[in-house]
Amino acid sequence: MTDRFEPDVVPECDISCRTVEERFAQRVIMNVPDKHNPRLRQVMDLVNADDDLYALWLAANVNAIERLGMTDHGPVHVKIVMNIAVRMMRLLIEAGVQPSVTTNWGMAAEDAEIIVALAALLHDTGMSIHRAGHEEFSLFIAREKLAQLLPQVYDRRTSTIVRSEILHAIIAHRSGGTPLTIEAGVVRIADALDMAKGRSRIPFAAGSLSIHSISAQAIESVSIGKGEERPIKLTVAMTNSAGVFQLDQLFREKLKGSGVDGYVEVDVTMEGETEKRLFNKFKL
Repeated sequence: MTDRFEPDVVPECDISCRTVEERFAQRVIMNVPDKHNPRLRQVMDLVNADDDLYALWLAANVNAIERLGMTDHGPVHVKIVMNIAVRMMRLLIEAGVQPSVTTNWGMAAEDAEIIVALAALLHDTGMSIHRAGHEEFSLFIAREKLAQLLPQVYDRRTSTIVRSEILHAIIAHRSGGTPLTIEAGVVRIADALDMAKGRSRIPFAAGSLSIHSISAQAIESVSIGKGEERPIKLTVAMTNSAGVFQLDQLFREKLKGSGVDGYVEVDVTMEGETEKRLFNKFKL
């Protein structure tokens, strides 16, 4: 089965609402197929009950979109990254690839799902402080949050190990990061795969024309399924060749530096007989 990952419509509140109450009224619920993983279901319940965590995602998105004119780094982005990461992790496990948490700690595959899910949800929380160095900022925010959440799911010893694995996956998603685990490599790739047009809808609609927003508009969708020669096949559909920037300049680096690139095959297709016009006028 192939899953097509297209961003949810980002609530209009992200560009029109201003109060905390108005922003929370458009709350995005975090969910992922739990596939007989009761601990993952418990984690999602804890995440969705956490107003502090949701406020961090909102603060990250205000910095990214409203103050820097960047693409989405808020709750919609992390939800998409989480679902991509869990889907990729399951495809690897189905193909016989052993998660690092199993190899090194004897934990179950279901624990690897929790690690990639929480790393995906927390990887950009540092954007609530600043874009520059946000990966490092994410670490101390995530450490505090994980210290609250994980002891409700695991015993104290195990929760410390799981927390360390999640923090490693968070820091390894940065440019130049070096994932040392399968889980960290999966999160790194999943972050880069949220490249479709919906992610840049708000800055693009607001007139922020950059190679990032334009190239994201050129990516129609990203689909993930079983590969023919490798465990994972990624299919990226473009409507304009500007999308090559997303693939060549952004995704290629994340894939090559992931440590799991040998498990992934990538197909790129151009949809439509003619290229979609993305803008009419541009000024320097």
